[in-house]
Amino acid sequence: MTSPVLKVEELKKTFKVGFARKVVDAVRGISFAVEPGEIFGFLGPNGAGKTTTIKTVMDLIRPTSGRVSLFGKPPGDMDARLRVGYLPEQPYFYDYLKPSELLEFFGKLYGIDSAERKRRIDRLLDRVGLGHAKDRTLRRFSKGMLQRAGLAQALIGNPDLVILDEPLSGLDPIGRKELKDVISNLRTEGKTVFFSSHILADIELLCDKIVIIDKGKLRFFGSTRDFLKTGRSEVEIVAAGVPEELLARVTSEGGAVDRFGNRTKIVVAGERSHELVKALLAAGADLDAVVPRTEGLEELFVRMAGKSEEAAR
Repeated sequence: MTSPVLKVEELKKTFKVGFARKVVDAVRGISFAVEPGEIFGFLGPNGAGKTTTIKTVMDLIRPTSGRVSLFGKPPGDMDARLRVGYLPEQPYFYDYLKPSELLEFFGKLYGIDSAERKRRIDRLLDRVGLGHAKDRTLRRFSKGMLQRAGLAQALIGNPDLVILDEPLSGLDPIGRKELKDVISNLRTEGKTVFFSSHILADIELLCDKIVIIDKGKLRFFGSTRDFLKTGRSEVEIVAAGVPEELLARVTSEGGAVDRFGNRTKIVVAGERSHELVKALLAAGADLDAVVPRTEGLEELFVRMAGKSEEAAR
């Protein structure tokens, strides 16, 4: 059995802020593990503790308590760090450099020899869509282009684990599509990708597993498919000639009714749909459509966040 690439155990991080040195619990005892070859999504609203967790994983800040390991070693271990590529949420690069010069600098930090550096730089700039701008200084780059340059520097060392904090932020739809392709291709190369994002549709499309945290607490850890199974299953029925008494019964039992012209759209829980279809047919209604609907990741996430806010009141 393979060991986790990244393991977080009962991680806690508190800060003291302001003149009063008020204690803020940024991360409150979260645990999860990332297995080799996974694309792993890290979700949570602003202020949930995502960036704090990632900075702890990268050994940029130290945990108050708990343990983090990379490839079975402490995050500060040099051998482990050489196997990791990292793109922070707001990368800063010397803006007088060209992207090729930026990658040259990071390639030297990894100890890559000159000939191999040149091969990787040319390949990576084309891969992230910056081949046309390799002779342009970074100060002339848009936010999206800087994000692409940041991804290229995260990949220059040919890492086994790529950690990306909001990698799709600031990109236009075409740029997002191109970078999603890059992330997906990393999995086919046997790489492991751990990334945070607010763009839930991308998480749903790309990720094998997800962690959801809110207010520093773990809300979910498991496969994306299992999380989506927790969503409400509903059925939308469109019909004509529906008796008023049947519609009244649907609304009294929590269903939704919407009329347009001579047609009626009814939305009920999935387990009640079979009974309702039989009742509609028995009443002589003309069925146009019966369409199953399942909550997507965004709907589930918003509903979970709402419950979390209610519990905090």
